[in-house]
Amino acid sequence: MDIERKKHVYLAKLAEQAERYDEMVEAMKKVSKLDVELTVEERNLVSVGYKNVIGARRASWRILSSVEQKEEVKGIIDYHLLPSASTGESTVFYQKMKGDYYRYLAEFKAGDDRKEAADQSLKAYEVANDTADSELPTTHPIRLGLALNFSVFYYEILNSPERACHLAKQAFDEAIAELDSLNEESYKDSTLIMQLLKDNLTLWTSDLPEEGGEQSKVEEPPPKS
Repeated sequence: MDIERKKHVYLAKLAEQAERYDEMVEAMKKVSKLDVELTVEERNLVSVGYKNVIGARRASWRILSSVEQKEEVKGIIDYHLLPSASTGESTVFYQKMKGDYYRYLAEFKAGDDRKEAADQSLKAYEVANDTADSELPTTHPIRLGLALNFSVFYYEILNSPERACHLAKQAFDEAIAELDSLNEESYKDSTLIMQLLKDNLTLWTSDLPEEGGEQSKVEEPPPKS
């Protein structure tokens, strides 16, 4: 790893500790634009930075309506991170990140803008899902996190509790069947997400008979950096 890359990663970590997420994103943008395969640590720094920046602004029409903000995230993922991804794991990670971002946009858009954001989110999640099915074990935390957030997308954005429940239940059942094969490193992360899947299923199945009912939902926690 060259000195410049190490410096930006170090600055991103400092920014994270200080909760200065805009600076964290700026540092990791520079790493992303090197067009190299990111390490797991670097990948998580990118995700945590963007998730906090966007999350803090999810209620702000001014920011979420910004074409520049939208194109920046899309550009980093489409033109730098995905072309440099050489494993199924990293491809799933970035496509999921893209799906999450467009899902956040769809929450606050209306009309054609909402439909466009929802369509982009669905496409990214579907690519991630297809790749996860063929490349990652059912117990992999990234695959489980994708199932969790994809099911939230169906419930919240497409208003399809049946599809949301099916996706969440399938992911949970498949992971349970392979739980014994989990290594110690992944066990905590995977079982945490499985519990979140189960929590959502409990909420959503109770909602099914009462169409249109509102229920809260939980999403995947940010990855540890």
